[in-house]
Amino acid sequence: MSIDLYTWPTPNGHKVHILLEELGTPYTVIPVDIVTGEQFDPAFLKISPNNKMPALVDSDGPDGEPISLFESGAIMIYLAEKFGRFLPGDARGRYAVLQWLMFQMAGIGPMLGQAQHFIQYAPDGNDYARNRYTKEAARLYGVVDRRLGESRYIAGDDYTIADMAVWPWMKFSHYQGVEREGFPNFLRWYDEIKERPAVQRGMRVLEEKRRKHTISDDAKKILFGERQYERR
Repeated sequence: MSIDLYTWPTPNGHKVHILLEELGTPYTVIPVDIVTGEQFDPAFLKISPNNKMPALVDSDGPDGEPISLFESGAIMIYLAEKFGRFLPGDARGRYAVLQWLMFQMAGIGPMLGQAQHFIQYAPDGNDYARNRYTKEAARLYGVVDRRLGESRYIAGDDYTIADMAVWPWMKFSHYQGVEREGFPNFLRWYDEIKERPAVQRGMRVLEEKRRKHTISDDAKKILFGERQYERR
């Protein structure tokens, strides 16, 4: 069996890095440099049609044949089911995890990503968008904080893929316009997970390639401009 992970040091990439490290299964990291436009390579688009990170190819799929997957949430469910860990087997526990995983995919990721974009990268004159997304980011931190006032982890008493999915997105609250000191339950959870060795290893994957705070105009065109919107 071989698992190839096409990835980059983004929150969505780190979600899967952490899960693979928690599982302790060997995997091969294949960097796809989104700053230089490698995500638009036709060979990569066959694996990830939406040109986003990460994507996975497992030589030993459910039927013994290779399988490729894109979308980090789908990858996490696949790996959790394949190895029988971090996703409960009982229906109630399973759906508790899946609903919080979907919450990350539909809310935490897109909204915190937009907040970070408008704070870090958007030109001046975007006060409406900046205010909208920073307020929504703070609201989502509040949702997580309230939930963690009820349970030790995001989906209940056990550490699951829901925690692994949410945590990397909430690591950079200062870039999202959120003062996280106002969320004590979140901070308790965040600090506990930060100490997990597998989380630390997962966050170090491709650490040397992590994007700096400023990016060139050419990189912005690739990430946010014309190159991103070309028809393929």
